[in-house]
Amino acid sequence: MIKRRKTRAVYVGNVKIGDDAPIVVQSMTDTKTHDIEATLSQIYRLSKAGCEIIRVAVPTEKDAEALPEITKNSPIPVIADIHFSPRIAFKALESGISGIRLNPGNINDKGKIKEIIEECKKRNIAIRIGVNSGSLEERLLQKYGYPSAEALAESALYWSEFFESVGFYNFKVSIKGSDVLQNIEANKIFAEKTDIPLHIGITEAGPAGRGSIKSAVGIGILLYLGIGDTIRVSLTADPEEEIETAYNILQSLGLRRKGIEIISCPTCGRIEVNLPDIVYKVEQSLKGKDLPIKVAIMGCVVNAIGEAKEADIGLACGNKSAILFKKGEPIRRVLEEDMVKELLKEIEEMEKNGE
Repeated sequence: MIKRRKTRAVYVGNVKIGDDAPIVVQSMTDTKTHDIEATLSQIYRLSKAGCEIIRVAVPTEKDAEALPEITKNSPIPVIADIHFSPRIAFKALESGISGIRLNPGNINDKGKIKEIIEECKKRNIAIRIGVNSGSLEERLLQKYGYPSAEALAESALYWSEFFESVGFYNFKVSIKGSDVLQNIEANKIFAEKTDIPLHIGITEAGPAGRGSIKSAVGIGILLYLGIGDTIRVSLTADPEEEIETAYNILQSLGLRRKGIEIISCPTCGRIEVNLPDIVYKVEQSLKGKDLPIKVAIMGCVVNAIGEAKEADIGLACGNKSAILFKKGEPIRRVLEEDMVKELLKEIEEMEKNGE
């Protein structure tokens, strides 16, 4: 059982982050924000996939002008992503957003940052303080010589103290980098010194395959250490893949469960059915179903019901056929060509009967 770090609560709209809340899954749209129809369409798809907070890029005034329509129609809280322009930040704050993401190191004007904080306080808007190697302050680069874990943590602590010094506490911190070990160390240093909620992830993780592995390692280790209150898996891929990967990471650690869990054995010379094809067809057919059940598809008698005894339902395959079992008990034998159909039929019955 993972013991999570105790943090204070932060609210992004109606979504609670930190304290005793479940770890929140978020993503970012890849549309041009000023294309309202495309942006809202993607937000709806991501929300359906399980995204709980969405961030949208706001690099131009045209994007900021689109925010009122987007926030009014979004099914989940919207965070405006601001990097360099206080002017655009103020415009975004008038739009009904629930949160704003700032990299203070990119603005580096305490007066303007304080004005933004005061406006957020007045409008009950949460702030995410972003710290990464690309936005590290010059003073820290001179002190450490490069964006080390210690430098990133020091920047995050400095800006956190500044926000608190002006009486603002509804913020979370994100310390991200593409180096997994540096990322873990920076977050550990920060987590040991504060009770501020942390948004975690590996930035610029890469394409879906490699990026998912890199993210699972970095995010997984931090979560195992009890660190992390909200996550984003950053992939060079469709944002819906980020959501699926995020829930897979959380589910593998027993922190959250969404969808149907499929367990299947690796391929080997003992298998006498087309196991990859069967698993793929089952996985695609069950995509989008949110049932708290575990489905096992085992390739041979060695890894059959014994190893899958904790599954709710599954197939124990053999010579061109399989035993269909439920709760560890055999139901009937099915031929290879009928395996997927018969398994799905039983799962539909379980869904109907609320099993």
